[in-house]
Amino acid sequence: MAGTATDVTRVLNGEVGYHEGFTNGHWNNKQKYSAAVPGLEWSDYQAWCCTFTSWAFQTAGMPKGSYPVTASCATATNWWKQAGRWSEYPAVGAQVMFGPGGGSHTGIVIAYDATTITTIEGNTNVSGSAEGDGVYRKVRQRRDTYVYGYGYPAYPGGIKSADPDWKNPTTEEDPMAGITPKDIFNAVWKTDGIAAPTDAADLKTNPNWQALSVLRDTQARVRSMDKRMSAQTAAITALAKLAGGGANTAAIVAAVEKAIADAVIDVNINTKES
Repeated sequence: MAGTATDVTRVLNGEVGYHEGFTNGHWNNKQKYSAAVPGLEWSDYQAWCCTFTSWAFQTAGMPKGSYPVTASCATATNWWKQAGRWSEYPAVGAQVMFGPGGGSHTGIVIAYDATTITTIEGNTNVSGSAEGDGVYRKVRQRRDTYVYGYGYPAYPGGIKSADPDWKNPTTEEDPMAGITPKDIFNAVWKTDGIAAPTDAADLKTNPNWQALSVLRDTQARVRSMDKRMSAQTAAITALAKLAGGGANTAAIVAAVEKAIADAVIDVNINTKES
């Protein structure tokens, strides 16, 4: 799980109906959650509503340090306040704290409206006691004096809150997210968006070229130009040598033509470069 409010709600819903141990005609606070939360193993057989919320956040994949790990409601309340994630308004996925100073009981909000909060709570019962027998889904009045406040986990993408002043972190979408170097290469070099050279052999059938084709054509033309310049230099050199040796005109022309033919290599602009 990714540790979202939806993940937390899914975990909580799966626990509704769970009951603690029962011996000698009494519920005994023996439950499975203490042993599953590192550091809270000692809390088995103790009041376990806050242990249950710690377990729920952990099981949903919330990162360590993003929620209080404690069996004490008072400690959890202080943790949320010190973290700057405390509100008097409900939010989906928030830990709701009950009683004076938030130290009596706790659960997690899974929904709210203008007047009520829907919670899932451990160590409660049908009547909503702070010392109950299992995990229950409860509907409570938002403005009941028993509701002290709410701790807001730092869920990815923020939290759905009734608090008009609560500001979720804003994240700008990365325009390059998911784009690979190959995608960039293909977009730049392999998109038909450049007019083909007017002397291209396939101009009629292929009027637009990829940038990569244009680059290859430019390279080929430059290479051809370099070779022609070399040919001219060779021809002039040969001409000078022959002229200096008293050769006839026909021999000079033949020598120049041969030098050019030897130096100039035709380049097919459609030939793939290796």
